[in-house]
Amino acid sequence: MDLWYSWEYIVIVLAGFSMSRSFCQSEKAPYYTFVHEATSAPHVLYYDYIIIGGGTSGCPLAATLSQGASVLVLERGGSPYGNPKIMNIANFANSLSDTSPNSASQQFISEDGVYNARARVLGGGSALNAGFYTHAGDDYVKQAGWIPEFVEKSYEWVESKVAFEPPMLEWQSAVRDGLVEVGVLPYNGFTYDHIYGTKVGGSIFDKYGHRHTAADLLEYAEPRNISVYLHATVHKILFTETGKPWPRPRAYGVVFEDSLGLKHWAYLRKSSMNEIILSAGALGSPQLLMLSGVGPANHLQAHSISVVVDQPMVGQGMADNPMNLLFIPSPIPVEVSLIQVVGITKFNSYVETASGLSFAYSWAHNFIREYELHLNETGQPSAVTAEAMSRATETLNSLVAETLQGGVILEKVIGPVSSGELKLRNTNPDDNPSVRFNYFKEPEDLHRCVQGMRTIIEVVNSRAFSKFRYKDMPVQALIDLMVNLPVNLRPRHFSTAMSLEQFCTDTVMTIWHYHGGCQVGKVVDNDYKVLGVDKLRVIDGSTFIDSPGTNPQATVMMLGR
Repeated sequence: MDLWYSWEYIVIVLAGFSMSRSFCQSEKAPYYTFVHEATSAPHVLYYDYIIIGGGTSGCPLAATLSQGASVLVLERGGSPYGNPKIMNIANFANSLSDTSPNSASQQFISEDGVYNARARVLGGGSALNAGFYTHAGDDYVKQAGWIPEFVEKSYEWVESKVAFEPPMLEWQSAVRDGLVEVGVLPYNGFTYDHIYGTKVGGSIFDKYGHRHTAADLLEYAEPRNISVYLHATVHKILFTETGKPWPRPRAYGVVFEDSLGLKHWAYLRKSSMNEIILSAGALGSPQLLMLSGVGPANHLQAHSISVVVDQPMVGQGMADNPMNLLFIPSPIPVEVSLIQVVGITKFNSYVETASGLSFAYSWAHNFIREYELHLNETGQPSAVTAEAMSRATETLNSLVAETLQGGVILEKVIGPVSSGELKLRNTNPDDNPSVRFNYFKEPEDLHRCVQGMRTIIEVVNSRAFSKFRYKDMPVQALIDLMVNLPVNLRPRHFSTAMSLEQFCTDTVMTIWHYHGGCQVGKVVDNDYKVLGVDKLRVIDGSTFIDSPGTNPQATVMMLGR
């Protein structure tokens, strides 16, 4: 989410199950003396490092830097602690259906007509996602130019606080065995490593179903050296003018607003080492660079933003790993389980599963309503046809929001190769920018999706999974079900239910692993310093060319460390 983002935000939410055991209510949230509401902040602050975004990367980054310097973290959301919607697995998706102004999940619809969300909470996407924890592959680490020993030590640093081996119950075990049966080999058991075959990965949910987020990594921080302000929305980064004594712009401070609408200023202390670090995520970091004058000059000028550096690559390379799935109703009760098992195929599609779910039609209703309101308010043309909007609304109204026992088996495409761009809609940092991911624009992505869907169908038909199948419900009926559900606002075609290529294109969803916008080699250098300016870096998933492993959150936390 998790956002760092995982499968997690899909239009499917947990049903109202009675859990077989109560959750551990006695476990106390950490009490951080250095976390405050932004309304308590002085109007002027001075620090060695200013980190914009207390998310999946920002929290471990802040904890690490605080060991030897003063650190200010500005997080636009609130705290995850004490919020049962966030912290308990049984309430996993409730945050996603919360459309209130201060909810942890800020929803949006991409220009592709796909429902989406971004995190707005301390801990970022790790406070919203389905919890899957797994490393990047060795090839990914090599291509990124990271030092393997440092990577491994950083993963271990993260894992000592937030990663656990999940319990393997019946549904997850059946999918695991089905993957092995259909040839996704070898079986690698429980491991964090990203290797071909079928495996059980880690989880940030502990054995009591209690979520551990990147915010827990602040337990490593030196309390005397760190301040974290919540509901602190950064409006812009401040730069010096070009000329003496500096040959190019230098970041020296930020302007942020608290929940009461009061403005505050934070500045770097005078030192050659001090920096501002953007960790606002794949949407927030390129958006804030543009709002601060670093981006495509013509686009910035169209919004009356003074250009600091004409950087046309800001906002480019936006990619989201496309996800497609089948919902499988079960004749027998199933456990509530999030992502635990993954099949890592050699054709580069990843197969995962979750169970104990029901379709939340009201969530999709909220998206449609808010999307229409947005179009009315902005006067912008719709990214989806009126026919698609009408079809989605009619389908929602015709379906009964009843709990269906069962689960989903999904596939995610590696990479992806297809990408799009992010642009500003306006100059309000609280508003979502416009983003297009161009799902399946490149044939390679579509081919991988088709192969992944074929693998899912084989697993559904496997002997290992047979007890969770209605004998009189063929796979075609499952495909027809997905075609008729309002999983997005894209138009359906006559061949959607008959062609896996068209099925992939028409029923695509986000897996919330979107990335890009501030990519290495294009917007930042290999040390994550923003090109063309001084004293500014970006450390988050916006720097990625591809999404690491089967889920990026472990790697994003590792990167912050």
